[in-house]
Amino acid sequence: MSIMGVGEKIDINKGKLSYKGRGLSGCIDINSKSFEEQRRHGLEKLAAAYRIFARKGFDLGLVGHISFRDPEFSDHFWINPLGYHFGQMKVSDLVLMNFDGELVFGKERTGDAAFCIHSEIYKSREDIKSIAHAHPMYGKTFSALGKELLPISQDSCAFYERTAMFNDYDGVANGPDEGINIAKALADKDFVILQNHGILTTGSMVDTTVWYFLNMEEACKSQLLAEAVGEPIAIPHETACSTRDYVANDLSAFASLQPMLDVLWEEEPDFLD
Repeated sequence: MSIMGVGEKIDINKGKLSYKGRGLSGCIDINSKSFEEQRRHGLEKLAAAYRIFARKGFDLGLVGHISFRDPEFSDHFWINPLGYHFGQMKVSDLVLMNFDGELVFGKERTGDAAFCIHSEIYKSREDIKSIAHAHPMYGKTFSALGKELLPISQDSCAFYERTAMFNDYDGVANGPDEGINIAKALADKDFVILQNHGILTTGSMVDTTVWYFLNMEEACKSQLLAEAVGEPIAIPHETACSTRDYVANDLSAFASLQPMLDVLWEEEPDFLD
């Protein structure tokens, strides 16, 4: 009697939920749903996230990747196939990789760098359910300075004392070592600035991870602009901490991304295909 593999057990067309409608009132607790519903919900958010990255210009060539850990098979994660443009990403394009680097579901595997970075972070942190990494203009420019983001605005407080620095860039992560080192640098933080490389965010779901990434790029831009014309004034420690806890929790981050997703539902519904 043959044993079904993970890929054979998955049907990404099952578990579809109806559109919540515009705004926040129709949002649900997806964690209370079945694995099939959680998976389909996550895949829709992941395909949408790539579309959002494309709209923001985070789609230079083959660099950049967003993933989420499969809700049922925790040593597997969904990610983009190599060579597919972010602006054309659909649910049916996304692929499932296991921690051994095997393509479990989908037509074409992801890139080596994407696999190495995401798999090692997931291995090291069971609490992380989603990861986003790219080389946006302000993020990669700020990363070249080898310095921390300062709490110079309400928005940038989100990253105060939650962001690690990885200052040992050793080339493209086409082998496990770079991914292992990035995971070690991240440690128990939520975000990491990859010196001479770019930025990376993690979260409890695609929504929070992507919102933090968008906000982190804006924080890098803000600090670069402020330092170009003067010496920015940092928000005091206690105020920065209380502000961070208010604006950078899962509920706030989740809610902040929903309007962008609503726009995609209306303007580019083919991401659901």
